[in-house]
Amino acid sequence: MSASKEVVKKMEDRPEKTRQIPTLIPRVDIYENDDEILLFADMPGVSRNDITVHLDNGKLALSGVRRLEQSGVAHLEEFGTVEYRRVFAVPQGIDMDKVNAELKDGVLRLHLPKSEAVRPKQIEIKAA
Repeated sequence: MSASKEVVKKMEDRPEKTRQIPTLIPRVDIYENDDEILLFADMPGVSRNDITVHLDNGKLALSGVRRLEQSGVAHLEEFGTVEYRRVFAVPQGIDMDKVNAELKDGVLRLHLPKSEAVRPKQIEIKAA
């Protein structure tokens, strides 16, 4: 048997080692006032470029990947690369054009402003 056939044979005998990224559910606080819904999502170690916020058809999907560079041989890994993912139902009446997000100190802050049509209004009572 030639050397190249032996290498192929050895490769077929060993299953390829693949590593799935663990998925975590980020902790979230949600507040609502007359003007907006404010969501805080804890995503430590995730950079701004690795976060995706998708709002469509009444669903809000948050995802982000924390990537850690590894060097050397790992003897124990408890703090490696992970993906944060969470999906929420969002009420109708969010002004999509004014939604904004910011990331500071590993916390994603998402502002979901309410449209004028769904904001509470004070009705003035006039004397008859």
